[in-house]
Amino acid sequence: MDSNFLCSPADDMFFVLSKILGFVAFPSNAIALACGLGLCLTAIRWRRTGLGLLTAGIAALLIFGYSPLSNVLLLTLSERFPPWHFDGRAPDGIIILGGSIQPPLSVARQTVEIDGAAERVIGGLELAQRFPEARVVYSGGSGQLTEGSAREAPIAGSLFERFGITPERIVLENESRTTYENARFSRELVAPKPGERWLLVTSAYHMPRSIGVFRKAGFEVEPYPVDWRTRGWIDAWRPFNRLTTGLACADIAVHEWVGLLAHWMAGRSDALFPGPRR
Repeated sequence: MDSNFLCSPADDMFFVLSKILGFVAFPSNAIALACGLGLCLTAIRWRRTGLGLLTAGIAALLIFGYSPLSNVLLLTLSERFPPWHFDGRAPDGIIILGGSIQPPLSVARQTVEIDGAAERVIGGLELAQRFPEARVVYSGGSGQLTEGSAREAPIAGSLFERFGITPERIVLENESRTTYENARFSRELVAPKPGERWLLVTSAYHMPRSIGVFRKAGFEVEPYPVDWRTRGWIDAWRPFNRLTTGLACADIAVHEWVGLLAHWMAGRSDALFPGPRR
């Protein structure tokens, strides 16, 4: 099944702004911009300001690249929701959020190319095979600003069928571009009934924002976090041995914290830092 939803001008503006501001929200990009601007300023009359920017950029590069700060920021997110445990009641549906499939590569190579968040797909497939009566929803369109980009959901649908999931169980939502649209479009597509049990599969660090948005959309789901990037709080004291590894971790964490703030300020999440129900 394919979704066919129209996005409002507010949705379009939020999407565009999220992409533009999101670019700067990555520490690696912000550091590069600060150092580049600093170099330019040192070439003109603003030498002191330029040197200050360069110094700040280099300091941030070392802090985010080697110190445990990046892990602390990520752990605060990923440890918010505990792993899901089966209590004897099977779920009625499983929602898998996009963000793990690379549509351009998949289309070009005529295969399914998955990135570092592959556990979203793996976890969803495991649940689908474990609970054969549950509907399986893959929510993911294209996160690219350009029109006509390939979308994730159809690629995921073909993969699920190859792993033995019958087409009657598969629901594909291929219009969403943001987490907010994931929640709204999925709810409109499956129309969950009161008392049904739905699991939400996404990366552990992405779960707080996802849960907040789904709750705001009126879709009660149970978190099924996957894609853990750390061993636990023991890694809060572990420095990185590679600059690129620390920066990659910082990019993920800071981008997610900015996303939490943006969704909350825009009224698209029920809390600044959503947590488990009491």
